[in-house]
Amino acid sequence: MSISYHDSNSRMSQATIHKGTLYLAGQVPTDTGADMHGQTEQVLARIDELLAKAGTSKDQLLSAQIWVTSMDEFAEMNRAWDAWVAPGRPPVRAAVEAKLAKPEWKVEIMVIAALPEA
Repeated sequence: MSISYHDSNSRMSQATIHKGTLYLAGQVPTDTGADMHGQTEQVLARIDELLAKAGTSKDQLLSAQIWVTSMDEFAEMNRAWDAWVAPGRPPVRAAVEAKLAKPEWKVEIMVIAALPEA
């Protein structure tokens, strides 16, 4: 069984790959001054980067887990998500309200994607 770990430190990896599946760590925004929509766009852009680095894309998403700090801003997160997700290829998804590790973060998203078959 082969597992590869990418962009790792002593605590965690940003990505792991096992049997043709890419697992990304939860991604958070870098500009915490942005509103929910802006923070979600940042997170989705980072996910795009990590997917591309692994040789896949949002077209291959299998699942997504989304944490938002307030359901009052859920529609703004969804507005960014809906503009980003591949048409006709939405992954299974769960979204919950949660307290995140830093109070200035409004959203965190974690995805799993298939890698292209060789």
